[in-house]
Amino acid sequence: MHLPLDYETLRLIWWFLLGVLLIGFAIMDGFDLGTAALLPFVARTDTQRRVAINAIGATWEGNQVWFILGGGAIFAAWPLIYATSFSGFYVALFLVLAALIMRPVGFEFRQKIADPRWRAFWDYALCFGGIVPSLVFGVAVGNLFLGVPFRIEGDMRVVYEGTGLFELLNPFGLMCGLVSLTMLTGHGAAWLAFKTEGEVNMRARIAAMILSTTCAALFLLAGIWVKQLDAFRIVSEVAPNAPSDPLVKHVGMVAGGWMDNYISHPVLFVVPMVGVVGLLAHAAFTGVRWRLAAFIASGFGISGVIGTAGISLFPFLLPSSIQPEASLTVWDASSSHFTLFVMLCATLIFLPIVLAYTGLVFRVLRGAISEEHVLAKSSGLY
Repeated sequence: MHLPLDYETLRLIWWFLLGVLLIGFAIMDGFDLGTAALLPFVARTDTQRRVAINAIGATWEGNQVWFILGGGAIFAAWPLIYATSFSGFYVALFLVLAALIMRPVGFEFRQKIADPRWRAFWDYALCFGGIVPSLVFGVAVGNLFLGVPFRIEGDMRVVYEGTGLFELLNPFGLMCGLVSLTMLTGHGAAWLAFKTEGEVNMRARIAAMILSTTCAALFLLAGIWVKQLDAFRIVSEVAPNAPSDPLVKHVGMVAGGWMDNYISHPVLFVVPMVGVVGLLAHAAFTGVRWRLAAFIASGFGISGVIGTAGISLFPFLLPSSIQPEASLTVWDASSSHFTLFVMLCATLIFLPIVLAYTGLVFRVLRGAISEEHVLAKSSGLY
């Protein structure tokens, strides 16, 4: 069957769409995670914590759709990536899911009993549910640059030979985890500064300026560190239109090679520049109380940081540290040509609907939240 787009083009499109979905998750659900992580720090009283929780309470479930979309896209478009990553990062992903479960449980249970100790327990559970995923996602990305200890046997069976969660907590992985944590908590602070009034707003603005500038500094340090790492590189001929088979290529190691894509195409340096400028603009706009501009700048910063990692790794999606030729790339880990085309058609239909509905919801729920609002009988969900 002849399709209007060749296999190589579809693979590139889906690599780009995977990045868009991950950025969408980081921006949309990131401020939910960041708000939860900051809850005990920006809100000191029960009323103030209700203000912070109500800032995300009506939208967090819809925002989490981006997490589901990202996971679904990996499962359908990159099945080898999905299978291998869930084996290699099993304990880490289990920890993330356990933390994410704290969010709906915390929202629902904290309001059931008025006891301060009960509510404080669930507030810290929400904080845990924000910090852990934000940190672990960054740690996982950091380990992609180092390679994951898996191999693929001749029957295409993936064998993971790692030792578990603590293996991922290496110095570079933790550095990337801190970049992710400061990035998402800073984004949550930007949302609170945009959406709330009073003391919560004041503390959120301070947190936003500190976290965004810290994230920019850590991002630059991580970039310097990446330049010192050995990088994976395909040293055999690449067949972008061939059926997926990771074992037909040869992969070598190159010192400092993670910068090769930027050196070959200098225009790509715009992406990390957007990350740094966005984060610093977030701090600057917060300082002069340009609420919406600060939140948008934070979104650009997130896009630049995630885009930088994706471009650096390209064409690798999941490198193998023990069998480099088994590394999964854009060219040899995708679903079939027809599957990618059908999924693209479905995405072009449904993604605009998701975006339109999301925009409508945020427009309906516009406006800042104050302590007076949550104390009123007709306001305040939590």
